[in-house]
Amino acid sequence: MSELNVLGQPLQPCGTDPVTGFYRDGNCACGPEDRGLHAVCAVMTREFLEHQRSVGNDLSTPRPEWNFPGLQPGDNWCVVAVRWQQAYDDGVAAPVVLASTNARALEIIPVEALRASAVDVPDDPSSLT
Repeated sequence: MSELNVLGQPLQPCGTDPVTGFYRDGNCACGPEDRGLHAVCAVMTREFLEHQRSVGNDLSTPRPEWNFPGLQPGDNWCVVAVRWQQAYDDGVAAPVVLASTNARALEIIPVEALRASAVDVPDDPSSLT
């Protein structure tokens, strides 16, 4: 069975430039190996990247040994749910693509927080209420 997004629909791709996802396949799939739960498809902002660096999660610096290009504002990236929640609590949450955010994010993040930060609108907007 394919994984679902937070809207209860099939999970949509998050980003391929750079290629994101725990499995580096462009999706926020969360298999059993993904203990960090890289579930939230977030659009990077300068504030979010600075916040993440300040809490010890530097997403801007390239790390070739991990095939990690370093992120810039505007990049889509599957972020760890607890890190996104931490940024949300600190008032610097990155915008979220709901269609590409894994339903497993709801294990950590209230759906209302994700909706408040959503930048995509589903085909049926009534699912957001």
